[in-house]
Amino acid sequence: MKEYIIRRVLISIPILIGTSFLIFYLFALLPGDYVDSNPSLTPQRAAELREFYGFNEPVIKRYFNWIAGIFHGDLGFSFQYQQPVTKVINQFIWNSFIVSIISLVITWIIALITGVYSAMKQYSIFDSFVTFFVFAAMSIPSFFIGLLLIKIFAIDMNLLPVGGMIDVGSNTTGLAYYVEIGRHMILPVFILVLLGTGSLTRYVRTSMLEVVRQDYIRTARAKGLKESKIIFKHALKNALLPCITLLAFELPALFSGAIIIEQVFNWPGIGQVQLESLSNRDYPVLMTFTMFLSFLTILGNLFADVAYAAVDPRIRLK
Repeated sequence: MKEYIIRRVLISIPILIGTSFLIFYLFALLPGDYVDSNPSLTPQRAAELREFYGFNEPVIKRYFNWIAGIFHGDLGFSFQYQQPVTKVINQFIWNSFIVSIISLVITWIIALITGVYSAMKQYSIFDSFVTFFVFAAMSIPSFFIGLLLIKIFAIDMNLLPVGGMIDVGSNTTGLAYYVEIGRHMILPVFILVLLGTGSLTRYVRTSMLEVVRQDYIRTARAKGLKESKIIFKHALKNALLPCITLLAFELPALFSGAIIIEQVFNWPGIGQVQLESLSNRDYPVLMTFTMFLSFLTILGNLFADVAYAAVDPRIRLK
């Protein structure tokens, strides 16, 4: 097992290096830069700034300067926010993370319960309702659901805030502050759970249906084991194996932010920062964050490989 992990880690290193160069090169190919996004600059001043920021240097030199800065903890400087990139990302990324992690936990709990029960009651009224809900949740755009919920719960019923992370002009502290944030999170979390539960429930249901038809499940029933023990100890354990891959890919999603939801609810998350940085061509922020997500994706795949190997020893031989 130790050799398998070491081998996977060594494979991940050149992938990470190649990804970093590809990210930097693609951003270098994009037309324009932050200086071009400011139409008020004179051509002379624009040339001075472009020289000052090193935009005129060869791509390969800029790449190695960027990599050297990363190893020294310098991820660049945000032209838009006039702050180091690390400070900008650290300021907003946790706002997205708290919404994503709560949504993820609730989504998996609901999906596991409904997916398993729907598989056990195949073609029942409940199963038909779940199937209808899955396709409905996947078909309706998130921004439409968000605006509809704002209209109903925030404007018409005045039960929840329209948007933001805290009330305008709020000076609450302590427990009241966290309660206030919780009220603002209800609608964004609800929509993310609604969108995520649909596809994941269908996935769990399909996986459970495949497992319960296996010979060892028939053998367990023939031995007289309780149905609940068969489902939760034998079937569910093996049905969740394919879900390891899905869970691994959730790691970068926890930090990437939900751009549309954050825009609809004016949530100060990293998704808004990405969109604003793209509009203003603040490439240091975009490159650093894209590289961070790439690292999390590789780490998630490494986690999935190790988890699969721990569950299925045959994989370690590959």
